Amino acid sequence: MLEDTKYGDDWDDVDDSYDDENESVMVSCPYCREEMLEDAPQCPSCGKYISDEDSPPRTKPLWVLATIAICLIIALMWLVDF
Repeated sequence: MLEDTKYGDDWDDVDDSYDDENESVMVSCPYCREEMLEDAPQCPSCGKYISDEDSPPRTKPLWVLATIAICLIIALMWLVDF
């Protein structure tokens, strides 16, 4: 039989305190008021981004629109020549 001399009788005296860093802080979404993690960039309920810097760009870059316009002009000029 194993003796409890190595660990003693207080092996179950575990420190139950926790770090504040590991604690998940919940806040309410400013749009739908559902609970979400404070560090989440996007609300899991409504899907809206919390800050503008985390959200994807809303419009296409200007160079994409300019390229599309130039291609359409070239295509129209090519069709008119036939």
